[in-house]
Amino acid sequence: MKNHLTTLTNDPTLFPNVSHALEDPEGLLAIGGDLHPLRIINAYQRGIFPWYNEGEPLLWWSPNERATILAGKVHISKSMRRLIRKENYTLSINKHFSEVIHACAAPRKGQPGTWITAEMIDAYLQLHQQGWAHSVEVFRGNELVGGLYGIGLGQIFCGESMFSRSENASKMAFIALHQHFHAANGKLIDCQMLTPHLASLGVQASSRADFIKQLKLYQKNALKLGCWQAQTLTLSTIF
Repeated sequence: MKNHLTTLTNDPTLFPNVSHALEDPEGLLAIGGDLHPLRIINAYQRGIFPWYNEGEPLLWWSPNERATILAGKVHISKSMRRLIRKENYTLSINKHFSEVIHACAAPRKGQPGTWITAEMIDAYLQLHQQGWAHSVEVFRGNELVGGLYGIGLGQIFCGESMFSRSENASKMAFIALHQHFHAANGKLIDCQMLTPHLASLGVQASSRADFIKQLKLYQKNALKLGCWQAQTLTLSTIF
């Protein structure tokens, strides 16, 4: 059957099979629906995520290639090792989720707008309150200089966005997430789309089919208790 774009119904649990995603634009699977937390979680559990710009219809994606990294495989360059040992950063998890998602939503240089709309922010704030969405924060003194947020599905963490107001602060957040998640028996971090920034940290492209297999294998398995409790993080200097 020829792949086609599906219009979602009012039922937040219904999504088409990811194999029906379009080739052009690559990975586009469905349109419409809403950002109700239940719909968003049902999407992530199937390997689907929302992504659209302000003023556009709500679009749902499952690309042919997925950017992922196995827990325990993060690459830390020599320059990042020196930075970790030298700089006086304070790292935490789930202490400043609202500040992180608003920082991620701020327009980047050379970009006129942001895909993290007010509606998207409200939805993920609800998911954070429900225990699904999590953030990592990087402070230098009293200033929030970097961070990231995403969705936790058992032993998989689905990253959504990261930001940096200081050189390499987003990499610091990613390394902190990786070490903490690995220590809690996490297995896989999903980064959605591969970029040079992520590739420098060891993230690689995998096929959608392989990602779906890992998603089914790991998402129902529990992490160690307390993984997502608000807490201060300590980076290991032994790599």
